Amino acid sequence: MDSHASPDGLEPLLRAWAEDVDFERLTRGDRLVKALCINPFGNYAPPPLVRGLLRLGKSELAAANWADPGGWRSMVISYENRARQVADKALVSGGTIPTALRNRRRLAGQFLAGLIDRCPHPAPHVLCLGAGPGRIILDALSRARDDAHATLVDLNPDAFPYGKRLAAELGLSDRVRYICDDVRNVERLLDTPPDIVKMIGICEYLTDAQIRDILSTVTAVMRDGGHIVFNSISPAHGTDRFCRRVFGLHMTYRTPQELATVMSPTGLGDFASIREPLGVYHVCVGRKLR
Repeated sequence: MDSHASPDGLEPLLRAWAEDVDFERLTRGDRLVKALCINPFGNYAPPPLVRGLLRLGKSELAAANWADPGGWRSMVISYENRARQVADKALVSGGTIPTALRNRRRLAGQFLAGLIDRCPHPAPHVLCLGAGPGRIILDALSRARDDAHATLVDLNPDAFPYGKRLAAELGLSDRVRYICDDVRNVERLLDTPPDIVKMIGICEYLTDAQIRDILSTVTAVMRDGGHIVFNSISPAHGTDRFCRRVFGLHMTYRTPQELATVMSPTGLGDFASIREPLGVYHVCVGRKLR
């Protein structure tokens, strides 16, 4: 990969990769029903009433978010899209955020696989921050170069057994390493410098200062010209009040440009981004400049 690639060179590449992604989309009718009926009820009905209905419907997604808002279990439920309860069939299969999450997973996995395959030296190394079970990097490793490997770091090891089972099923056990630690200790955690850093699904839960603090440490160990893959989030899903009042999800909405401004002081630049079809997430790529 040309380590001096410009944004004008990177964005067409990302767009070409995105053309091969099989996205989920909402019909015009779906959007109308959500805007006129479902979203107003979720956003403005008394939270105890909504929570009671979700408990009555035995919603696994709601229970996962109440236990750990935005945690890995709720992510897995959204990714797998195998709802068993009526409430979850509406929330997971038809919900805007879960659908957009599945689109984000596909798009980020495609970008990571493409960046791995274009890495100019053998055995590319991907560092995953706030990794959880690592579903997206496992997707990417499954279809990218067979000598690529990944280090997955998370403060909470609860998701690691699930991630290791997935890795074993995919024949990737010898190419992934799970570490329970603070990502700011990354310098002593790694055997080789990362070529690519994955930071999907965590910026929306961090302050600007926390993002810069983490990335200042991470960019110090990245290879020059290495890439970072992250996402922005927009309130275009239309259910922010529902997420905050019912699920306890308090997300920080930033555009790709705002995140680029936050990250630039850490030595990253040449940012480009592609939006998934629902307009909730942009998957963004940047490069270490120095």
